[in-house]
Amino acid sequence: MNETRQHFPFLKKRIYANTAASGLMTQELFEWRQKQDKAMLLEAFKTVQEGVDILNKVRETVGSFFKCPAHQVAMVPNFTIAQNMLVACLPKGSRVLLIEEEYPSLNWPFEFMDFKLNHVPWSEHLETRLYETVKAEKIEVLAISMVNWVTGYKVNLSLLQQLKKDFPDLLIIADGTQYCGTEDFDFSTSGIDILAASAYKWLLSGYGNGFVLFSEEVQNRISLPYGGNGSVEGDESLKQTIPLNKRLEPGHLDVLNFGSMGFSLRWLQQLGLENIGAHNKVLSKKAKNLFAELGLLDEFTLSRTCHSTIFNIKGNDDLYNKLSQENVICSQRGSGIRLSFHFYNTEEELAIIGDILQRE
Repeated sequence: MNETRQHFPFLKKRIYANTAASGLMTQELFEWRQKQDKAMLLEAFKTVQEGVDILNKVRETVGSFFKCPAHQVAMVPNFTIAQNMLVACLPKGSRVLLIEEEYPSLNWPFEFMDFKLNHVPWSEHLETRLYETVKAEKIEVLAISMVNWVTGYKVNLSLLQQLKKDFPDLLIIADGTQYCGTEDFDFSTSGIDILAASAYKWLLSGYGNGFVLFSEEVQNRISLPYGGNGSVEGDESLKQTIPLNKRLEPGHLDVLNFGSMGFSLRWLQQLGLENIGAHNKVLSKKAKNLFAELGLLDEFTLSRTCHSTIFNIKGNDDLYNKLSQENVICSQRGSGIRLSFHFYNTEEELAIIGDILQRE
């Protein structure tokens, strides 16, 4: 995937190991956005329907990208808004299972409302603990990140598939923000009922756009009391028949921002999700080996066979500042330094980072 680097001007002088914070913009997306802004400046949209058509094309692109029918796709400004809207409509008093130290926007809506909460800690046997808790506590809702935002711990998809098989009434809600775009993903066979994600990270779509995917089954299980002109695309006669996905789109959607998401997803499809996933798998393995040899990983990370390309290494302010001075862009998260790699990163960059860390 090294040839893809030419599409990212930012990479000419710096090592970008910070996609977990925000993905890079391609030169092509920049040019597309300029073209759209120029058209708005000089021509404006000829009709309201033109904007609707653009957004419906984006909906179809999202569905194609994740193997989900377009009518089961909702477009939202970000994961947090969608999660709050969804959780507010779940039956109060439901037995909910959460993982400790998850992304606040995933857990907080449940904690702010009236639910019976169970928490399990991140541990070597996470999947086993989750399964046993669902069974023992008769859990009704499981909310989980596909990839943890601080540590990069990746939940084994086979767990969710097994849970859905053994406990078909379990509602599984997943945050895909730190996962979607890192490899090929088939929502239809995932076992997940609702997957929501912001698209500004691994999907390289810029800010202000995201999506929610609904399983066919869940559309008959939950009811959302939202609606507006955007839900019916201006046709008030549809007020009584608003589908589930359009309940999350009550108002105007930003054509530029969601158009950017559609553009980037089509661009990534041309690269091939299988190719992206294969490259990222190699990066993950080599990065883990490198950081393990340097003694920079905790025992839980070392014990996991399923991990993303996000690594939280041991390091203080001095090490973070050193990496920054060497033009390695990363983040401080938790008690360490978070390095995250995508398909535009290379094994040569890993070697450079290793050299910097060894000099400390």
